[in-house]
Amino acid sequence: MMSNNKCSISPHGGTLINCFSDNLDGLSQEANKLTSITVTKRVLCDLEMLAIGAFSPLKGFTGEKDYKSILESMRLSSGLIWPVPITLQVNEETYNNIKNKNKIVLKNEKGESVAVLSITEIYKADLEKEALSVFKTNELKHPGVKYLFESGNYCIAGEVKVLKHTYDEFTEYNTGCEGTRKAFKEKGWKRIVAFQTRNPVHRAHEYLLKVALETVDGLLLHPTMGETKDDDIPADIRMKCYREILDKYFPKNRTMLVVMPASMRYAGPKEAILHAIIRKNYGCTHFIVGRDHAGVGNYYGTYDAQKIFDEFKPEEIGITPIFFEHSFYCRACNSMASYKTCPHDSSEHLILSGTKVREMLKAGQILPEEFTRPEIAKILIESMKEKVKT
Repeated sequence: MMSNNKCSISPHGGTLINCFSDNLDGLSQEANKLTSITVTKRVLCDLEMLAIGAFSPLKGFTGEKDYKSILESMRLSSGLIWPVPITLQVNEETYNNIKNKNKIVLKNEKGESVAVLSITEIYKADLEKEALSVFKTNELKHPGVKYLFESGNYCIAGEVKVLKHTYDEFTEYNTGCEGTRKAFKEKGWKRIVAFQTRNPVHRAHEYLLKVALETVDGLLLHPTMGETKDDDIPADIRMKCYREILDKYFPKNRTMLVVMPASMRYAGPKEAILHAIIRKNYGCTHFIVGRDHAGVGNYYGTYDAQKIFDEFKPEEIGITPIFFEHSFYCRACNSMASYKTCPHDSSEHLILSGTKVREMLKAGQILPEEFTRPEIAKILIESMKEKVKT
């Protein structure tokens, strides 16, 4: 049922930030004269998120005062909730080249100027403390920790002015925060639920989405499309799966597919808070938090990403989390269910691990229809065959 209640949501901090330059020609000319550094794909994704307002209220890379506050209390120095520092790390050689500069230009791997950074400070990061605070571990086998320790000991802070989109894939689906907010208004949606994913939508996801959709006006399927782990399903394959599932199994007037051009940090509970804030900036009022959100390995407890929301007052986060138990197909129920709704023994539950799914796909085996739609299984098998060929 469509809601008649008026419900709007303000950006985090009250103002939607836009870091794109409003003086492109002038800034581009200035950029040609500045010292440059080449940044990673992860930083390019962070620049895109800053530019489109998804990291509001941030206007650039985190300064030392905010950095220390985030690690200590999950808040900016202003007191506003912010769980993960957004930093630009550099090594000592780069630091020595730019330490006396007021501005630098950031370039992508093609050598193109993409942003100008006005440097307010350069400080030494406490990488050990950051790893333990954000990721709950300092083990290098954790992908987030590995990136952190390999990216340099110094952090450059300051506001950025972005010259061009630094994420150029799936452009028709990269609407930014202003785009989704405008679309929601045009559709008359007051209550919007967002779903974060870095995997194809399987039947358990579909079940959660449809349960959530019963209580709101619209669904934003919002996959993370920046850098992910090497063994995650490639972005182009996932997009095929998302389009297929929405086209055939969801009402078109109540769903939207928009990419989130962020990289996964795999920070578990703290990344769940960050993802909620991001969806708030996109204009969503509700956010699905499932089992082991943004997790990797065994670094976080199964429901830690849900429990962390209890550490804050609801009005501080400003978006309503919807918590779901692990879902599965139950043979005895003859339907999708969860531990909250199913009375049967686990032997009746069809649950496939990610490892098992990959093994079946590599072997060309059709995944059970109770686990994933046949159309999705076909896309995944064909993509696996292509991967083996190359």
